[in-house]
Amino acid sequence: MAAVYCDNNATTPLDPQVLEAMLPFLRECFGNPSSPHRYGQRAKDAIETARGHVGALLGCPPERLIFTCSGSEGNNTAILGAVLADPAKRRVVTSAVEHHCVLRRLEYLRDHLGVEVVFLPVNAQGRLDLDQLAAAITPDTALVSLMGANNETGVLWPITDIARLVKAKGVLFHCDAVQLAGKEPFSIKSLPADYLTISGHKFHGPKGAGALYVRRGAPFTPLLFGGMQEFGRRAGTQNVAGIVGFGKAAELARAFLAVGGHERLRELRDHLEGRIVAEIEDVVIHGGQSPRIANTISVGVGGAPQEILLEELNERDFAVSTTSACESTSAAPSHVLAAMGVSDRYLRGTLRLSLSRMNTIEEVEAFMVVFPQAVAAARRLSG
Repeated sequence: MAAVYCDNNATTPLDPQVLEAMLPFLRECFGNPSSPHRYGQRAKDAIETARGHVGALLGCPPERLIFTCSGSEGNNTAILGAVLADPAKRRVVTSAVEHHCVLRRLEYLRDHLGVEVVFLPVNAQGRLDLDQLAAAITPDTALVSLMGANNETGVLWPITDIARLVKAKGVLFHCDAVQLAGKEPFSIKSLPADYLTISGHKFHGPKGAGALYVRRGAPFTPLLFGGMQEFGRRAGTQNVAGIVGFGKAAELARAFLAVGGHERLRELRDHLEGRIVAEIEDVVIHGGQSPRIANTISVGVGGAPQEILLEELNERDFAVSTTSACESTSAAPSHVLAAMGVSDRYLRGTLRLSLSRMNTIEEVEAFMVVFPQAVAAARRLSG
């Protein structure tokens, strides 16, 4: 059987329809969208069409979207702009399990600008206590920044309830929805966020194209200064081909969700998870008792070091991961699992399996042929 890819939370395969949409803008439609001639105008029109598709996926006016190069850029832009908006407000509330681009930006603001940062804990199932969140929001709070779905465990938070709680206290709210968009239905119409970040390569679009939603009236400071691209909110010549592909991916994701594709994906995930639990001894599903996005399994395997599991599976052409791709070269254990209080037995024996609409039942069955073998080999080699 061909190689099987199960690391879709890191990035997804490019949908062939997305590639076809991009190709003209890598070849003959090469104009700069800021140029006044027809080459530039065609590129500009393509960007605005893509903006419409992304806006339709999120349920927001297209003009509220700023195209970025990544989720990390969008998160950094939102956080910095909110903190700079009011010098009297020097407190930010977030969680201990955010993506590192959020945590490290906030740590920098804390260490260099004196911003107070509150890192809310989670329980053993990765859930956030909303009473603790409410208590942490004080009059000098500039921003609450919380993710919609965890990139490692897939745990979903009640992000609409969270947003309403934050807004009721008159505080700005930012949501990192990178792992949520295109995987679960939601709409900004019912989610009162001031800022929301997504990235196209998480739902079969190209890498290098993301978007930041900014609510009308929300304070904003550009991260990049220069020209008047993106309505003067993000300087730099736009990645036209990438944005076109991002727009096409958003259109396809919206269609996928409209017909309940995420529920079929959940059934595939649950089938795989059920077999793992039934056929392999001494395993735990991190966050397994919490609501999760449809595609993600974080499985801790007792007595099986994750580096050996990865090597055994990679040799058999199965692509999985242990944590966020951004942190895959670090020897430190997952900060998400540590925050959940996962014991050492499973902390360093965890794999993240993340599926997409392109995975099949045949691939799942093939995985369950080799995974028990990989676990046995890892346990044997670790002594």
